[in-house]
Amino acid sequence: MQIKSFAIEQFFARYEFSSPYILCASDCETINVETLLRMAGQSLSDLGALSLSYTESQGHPALRQAISQGYQLATADDIVLLATPEEGIYLIMRTLLEPGDHVVVLTPAYDSLLNLAEHVSGNVSQWQVQPGDSGWQLDLSQLEKLVTADTKLVVLNFPHNPTGFLPSQEQFQQILTIAQKHGAWLFCDEMYRGLEFDSRQQLPSAVDAADRSIVLTGLSKVHGLPGLRSGWLVIRDEQVRNELINWKHYTSICAPAPSEFLAMAALRAQDQLASRSREIIRQNLIAASQFFDRWSRLFEWRPPQAGSVALVGLNQPSATAYCHALAQETGILLLPSSCMGYGDKHIRVGLGRADFVRNLAHYEEHLLASQK
Repeated sequence: MQIKSFAIEQFFARYEFSSPYILCASDCETINVETLLRMAGQSLSDLGALSLSYTESQGHPALRQAISQGYQLATADDIVLLATPEEGIYLIMRTLLEPGDHVVVLTPAYDSLLNLAEHVSGNVSQWQVQPGDSGWQLDLSQLEKLVTADTKLVVLNFPHNPTGFLPSQEQFQQILTIAQKHGAWLFCDEMYRGLEFDSRQQLPSAVDAADRSIVLTGLSKVHGLPGLRSGWLVIRDEQVRNELINWKHYTSICAPAPSEFLAMAALRAQDQLASRSREIIRQNLIAASQFFDRWSRLFEWRPPQAGSVALVGLNQPSATAYCHALAQETGILLLPSSCMGYGDKHIRVGLGRADFVRNLAHYEEHLLASQK
């Protein structure tokens, strides 16, 4: 059975490695292996001595123990290491869903959060983030209507990609209560958790806030290490965890040994890495806000509340056509909202790269030249 095209990744495959001015990346500025090891108090010789043998299917016990320290209720036994964060989405959908099971997905969304649910269950309702006058917002009354006794799974993503929306603590609790009332499972993509602009806004991990919850996270966004491909699931339900690990035996079997080694180094240096990412975003957000204020006739700017991305309204007939032409003619890369299943009137902007201000200045030069 065919699955929908992965629009985001197909767009990036076409342009990401040939465009010199990327303005839509979702990850944060990365570092090299030597720098990571130095931050963690290790050397390249430590990595060189690593045996390239198979690893444990669930993940190295010491790494799982280190990861569990980031949660209040999870233990090392609740952690499942992945070969890539993307694998976790596939494994969850295969483990929890049967054809016909009802799923509610927060949208717009990263393709696989929506498309894999549709592929497996064929019965998905979208709960859409709504544009407001000064920012993005959620309609909790709509969620109340969507989630019923027949709902098997509610898929969330906070901080939200692509809008940068973050619910309040009260809103988050209401969402959990709605799901719990109907006995639905919660699957929360927390890849951007840790990139809140105000630490007091950080939500508790869903796995610490609701019993029937599963969390996905990793090192690509907050830590700025997407090339490491390191991620994990937190699953406190033993039966579901064992069933998922059985599915994992049919995908990657185990995580790569170098990824586990470097993931442990990243956890030792995570305060430095996360602080660095947040500071880059903070500086880029100032530049972005000033830019969109100057170009308010072309863009509708709703500042993100957290994370490394923002969804910006575009005053053009087609965001898709605009982004393709921009990439092909100028090497400037913006992601159209059509790739995220959200119409054709928005673009995603990425705020986590160190060259954002330079690239934005180049884009502004293009806009000014286009007016002449």
